[in-house]
Amino acid sequence: MSELRPKAAVILGARNLGAALATDLLGRDVRVAVVARTPSDLAILRARGAVTIPADASDPDSLAAALERASSEIGRLDLIVNAVSPARPAVGATAFGGGPIAAATVDAMETWTVPVAQQTLVFLGAAARALDGHGTLIQVTGAPARRTNPERGLVSAGMAAVRALTHAAAQELRESGIHVALLIVDGIIESPKTEAMAARLSPDALVRHDDVAHAVDFLATQSQRGMTHELVVTPVGGRWVP
Repeated sequence: MSELRPKAAVILGARNLGAALATDLLGRDVRVAVVARTPSDLAILRARGAVTIPADASDPDSLAAALERASSEIGRLDLIVNAVSPARPAVGATAFGGGPIAAATVDAMETWTVPVAQQTLVFLGAAARALDGHGTLIQVTGAPARRTNPERGLVSAGMAAVRALTHAAAQELRESGIHVALLIVDGIIESPKTEAMAARLSPDALVRHDDVAHAVDFLATQSQRGMTHELVVTPVGGRWVP
């Protein structure tokens, strides 16, 4: 598998999961560029050896320019991972996840559903062009891509669109030599971002950053003879639904 390991990778997102994925790849002697908007997050990864590129991953022109710069600085890209978490509405603006369908508004859908799908569309298009017939694209998403819960219909619709878009891209790009995979993290990731929520849970009910990093490594080192287009990571102490 070492012969198939990527030599140059781009991670979208520099905080929590994005930082963990970039750090893991750097530890595997992969040249890494990180794309994010927050200077302080980029500074930490720059100190660890990553090339850091300030850009908005939801903007097509900004992301295309960032990927072009990454290629010029770290060489031909083999792996691009979208670990960006779409921005959430301000607290109190609307019920978390969109609220009950019977009470949901079109504005709430524009807030919870559209940005999630739109950012994935931007990623898949820009990343496919940047790889140009070579390498692996990995879209990371959450459990709502597989199933929804009451009052979470709108955000789940966005993540279901992420799944559909990624599956379509996988079929469209497979024959061209680009491997597209959806990595679903079906559980809460243990991180500073989820500290308050995770405090009530057993460690076995949480997904570690290392678990996701190992999944990315598995997907990124597959040969053309056998490719995984969807992989689900679940914590051993969490609820598993087939």
